[in-house]
Amino acid sequence: MYINDYKMLSELQDEVQHIQAEKNNKGTMEAASLFLKFLLELQEEGWFRGFLDALGHAGYSGLYEAIETWDFQKIESLEEYRSLLKRLQPEFKTTVNPKDILPKISQCLISQECEEIIQVCSNKGLMAGAEKMVECLLRSDKENWPKTLKLALEMEESKFSELWIVDKDAKNVEPKVLEDDEMETSDIQIFYKEEPECQNLSQNSSPPSDSPTYKPLKPRNYQLELALPAKEGKNTLICAPTGCGKTFVSLLICEHHLKKFPQGQKGKVVFFAIQLPLYEQQKSVFSNYFEKLGYKVAGVSGVTSETVSVEQIVEDNDIIILTPQILVNSLRNGTIPSLSVFTLMIFDECHNTGKHHPYNMIMFNYIDQKLGGSSDPLPQVIGLTASVGTGDAKNTKEAMEYICKLCASLDTAVIATVKDNLEDLEEVAYKPQKFFRKVESRTTDRFKCIISQLMRETESLAKNIFDELGTVTLENVSQIQNRSFGTQKYEQWIISVQKACMVFQLPDKDEESRICKALYLYTSHLRKYNDALIINEHARMKDALDYLKDFFADVRSAGFDETEQDLTRRFEEKLKELESVSMDLSNENPKLKDLSFILQEEYHLNPESRTILFVKTRALVDALKKWIEENSELSFLNPGILTGRGKTNQNTGMTLPAQKCALDAFRTDGDKKILIATSVADEGIDIAECNLVILYEYVGNVIRMIQTRGRGRARGSKCFLLTSNADVIEKEKINIYKENMMNESILRLQTWNEAVFKEKILQIQMQEKFIRDSQAKVEPVPDKENKKLLCRKCKGFACYTADIRVVEDCHYAVVGDAFRKCYVSKLHPKPKTFGHFEKRAKIFCARENCCHDWGIHVKYKTFEIPVIKIESFVVEDIATGAQKLYAKWRDFPFEKIPFDAIEMSK
Repeated sequence: MYINDYKMLSELQDEVQHIQAEKNNKGTMEAASLFLKFLLELQEEGWFRGFLDALGHAGYSGLYEAIETWDFQKIESLEEYRSLLKRLQPEFKTTVNPKDILPKISQCLISQECEEIIQVCSNKGLMAGAEKMVECLLRSDKENWPKTLKLALEMEESKFSELWIVDKDAKNVEPKVLEDDEMETSDIQIFYKEEPECQNLSQNSSPPSDSPTYKPLKPRNYQLELALPAKEGKNTLICAPTGCGKTFVSLLICEHHLKKFPQGQKGKVVFFAIQLPLYEQQKSVFSNYFEKLGYKVAGVSGVTSETVSVEQIVEDNDIIILTPQILVNSLRNGTIPSLSVFTLMIFDECHNTGKHHPYNMIMFNYIDQKLGGSSDPLPQVIGLTASVGTGDAKNTKEAMEYICKLCASLDTAVIATVKDNLEDLEEVAYKPQKFFRKVESRTTDRFKCIISQLMRETESLAKNIFDELGTVTLENVSQIQNRSFGTQKYEQWIISVQKACMVFQLPDKDEESRICKALYLYTSHLRKYNDALIINEHARMKDALDYLKDFFADVRSAGFDETEQDLTRRFEEKLKELESVSMDLSNENPKLKDLSFILQEEYHLNPESRTILFVKTRALVDALKKWIEENSELSFLNPGILTGRGKTNQNTGMTLPAQKCALDAFRTDGDKKILIATSVADEGIDIAECNLVILYEYVGNVIRMIQTRGRGRARGSKCFLLTSNADVIEKEKINIYKENMMNESILRLQTWNEAVFKEKILQIQMQEKFIRDSQAKVEPVPDKENKKLLCRKCKGFACYTADIRVVEDCHYAVVGDAFRKCYVSKLHPKPKTFGHFEKRAKIFCARENCCHDWGIHVKYKTFEIPVIKIESFVVEDIATGAQKLYAKWRDFPFEKIPFDAIEMSK
């Protein structure tokens, strides 16, 4: 029933109080039922028309129309949305602010309901108000309330909008991987990016184009120079410094392109942005600029692909912003038949067009169409970058060849740089002064001596295990003494030994399990000690010790078998001495003294300075943050942190909302004067202008150098490289040499005749296509033989491949009761509902003192199922006993059986 009040009771005055009491005591539904009972007992002529008129006046337009036409189809079609909202009610009331949403959905409710929602919010709080809002929406007779609610949620950027799906035609979307920090997702690739420079473009402050006060943004002369070849219809690679407004150049090109089509024809532009924050920003920039001009702009990313039809978005809009994998998937499954549906493609951060990057996958399709003799027109191609790079080139000739290959990949025959308007460019793009600071390490390091002794003892314990094997040896074990503690190379050795252990076999399976588990524990502890030495090298001893204390606290709270007890005892025997050493002020890290001096000096010269401090690892981010906060001379900097989203060495990164929060705080909070970041900050996330960039033992290739330096945009900005390693300074100097070599190579290529350059890239394309075709992978035939999955830590049996079912293309569940005895579960620390999945628990190996992480337990629709990750297991061939490791499910060619609800029901 939809009747919510008693305004229509003008002819039932005697019953009004009775119905009102029923509403107060039992609720709206019961009051409505009583009202209908009284209504049907009426004998007066015209009561039915009076009832309909009262419905219309009270605001029940949907119900009025249904009864008037005796067609209840529209109202009945809302039933599935009511069912969905009922299921999602707990999530709705904890995530939605009803006060923000109400003004946007008020037309879907009657006025009294809106007043009641506001009153409940005031008297009982927002959660109660949200609950009241759900109650009112469940009664709404307005046909468009589900879509109106969806729009309101999206406008408020409510995460509930991801759950509230109203597009029943959504299809051909990119498979969504279950969002769990510990579950396998698609390959994580890190690429260098540049942020959209014209931040003012994303502000929706300009009046519409038909307004007499509308003033279009005026391009600078160097921007017109960069856009010129593309406006002439040429495929162009635009290379210009960070901060000069390449995003605005792409707007100029796009606008010119769309306007050039004669009446009756239309252009269609696709703009690619690799990273989600960059995608969102560019979508906002393009929408604000082009919707004023009457063009339709929309976007699809991995986050939104489940709720929209890519095909429909492309068909209905003039400009489409995409993360590139969306188009790769759409071309692969035929949703987008060919690239000929577009007339212009713009690749942001186009230097990533190489190897198996999604940009290259798209351009493989383009070049195959070009060289395949197709009569269908191909879109114009534009690439944007701050640095094309030089690859492994050692001289200008090799660098020119590298750049030619990039141009061939993008099919661009023109490289556009600023040459005629350099003075104009230099007014905008500042190149910070660069300083190299060689700092000293500790002359004596008692902390390192103690930890190194513990590592030698642990290595000795591991060697005792190897000695038990006699003539049986493990690959890489002989190199145990050939690695330096506290280095990346040592960690690589640990990983190689762990992999060898995981597939090591003995006739006695119990003995095999004991040995593999012991070696896993020893190498895991060695890795933590190695991490602590790296922290100690670049930060405080105290931070390194805290890192180890946290690790051993976790060990104690887990399985804690005899081996772990022994290793913990050895550490605790040294703990008092380690604490004494770490508290000794004479052991302060000289690098930190130098870093402190630079920060104090720069903030003395300019108290309003804004700084980004780049470091190599997340552990160092945390350590330096604590150091600044606990340093009385630096605590005023109030540091923020920014790390990547991927998972490394059991440490999960920052979530996207946390990244956004950190960036927003740095942009808007004047008290946050420094941002400590890993490489994610040089990868294109929009960062406020800074005048101080510090590279703390941080160096990469020439592209990374140009990107990180580009963070210092303010006039008079500085860039410091601090390191105790002379090789690091030398590498950065090589990068500067390569940058000059890159610029020289571009200048030389620009002198080539355009026809000669086109012929050059055509030859490269033909050669690369020949190699690509000859190396085309043959799809492996699925192995239908049943195999065992063993715990990668203890080698205990887990399940057979015949028991595995694939859920929604990318999740692997184990069916059958036998598996339940092999694992134990603990409540998930971050329970979450996503799509049809509800994460409830984490699952671990049930073997005594193992507790290896196997995956998660979920509720999928109505089924309770364990979902496992392949990297937690060893695969054993039943017939031969041979064992293999797989990092990804897609690399494991077993017969993948789809999840079947009927099978589960049986």
